[in-house]
Amino acid sequence: MIIIGIDLSGPSNAADTALVSFECRESVLALTQNVQGASDADIFYLVSELTKESKVTVGLDAPLSYNDGGKDRPSDSELRSRIVAAGMRSGSVMTPTMTRMAYLTLRGISVAHQLLTIPRRPSIVEVHPGAVMALRGAPIDAVRSFKKSLEARMQLLNWLEQQGLQSVVQDEFPTDHYVAACAAALATWKWSLQESVWLHTADPPAHPFDFAC
Repeated sequence: MIIIGIDLSGPSNAADTALVSFECRESVLALTQNVQGASDADIFYLVSELTKESKVTVGLDAPLSYNDGGKDRPSDSELRSRIVAAGMRSGSVMTPTMTRMAYLTLRGISVAHQLLTIPRRPSIVEVHPGAVMALRGAPIDAVRSFKKSLEARMQLLNWLEQQGLQSVVQDEFPTDHYVAACAAALATWKWSLQESVWLHTADPPAHPFDFAC
């Protein structure tokens, strides 16, 4: 089985999108691909190729639905309460229709539905990288600061290796997007094993994908 974690950016800012692919090997994940600056077409092509030979599960760090009438989805408010209790800032979970989030939501929904057109359809789950690290016991100060701190990013990559993600410490200067993609893969892997620490199940038609950490 192949596990893919994607830290998605808005549609006009694909350079900040990171995608990592792992092969499941017994109780660990082995890193096989690291793609920085992935476009929608890049994501679709890569997933399409991998599904020809393997079962693929994709975790997208982006809202994959929005609430009718705006405001939080039930999953957003529930996860926000959990992460605040774990020491994260409440703003780490944002409403999908907020001005800062609307374009990311647009791209997330589009990418997810493009992937569902692949003949050997991948499994898809919405994930939150910061939340999966915080709720699984990663150093909370590093989780709160990894977008700005190289030291925090290195600390979290070492922590991710301890969780079973092999060889993710590869670069002296990893980006925050790469770290987030790796954390997205962790959430996706655990979801595929039914070992999520937090799960809001799909509620179609408005919310057609599970949201997991």
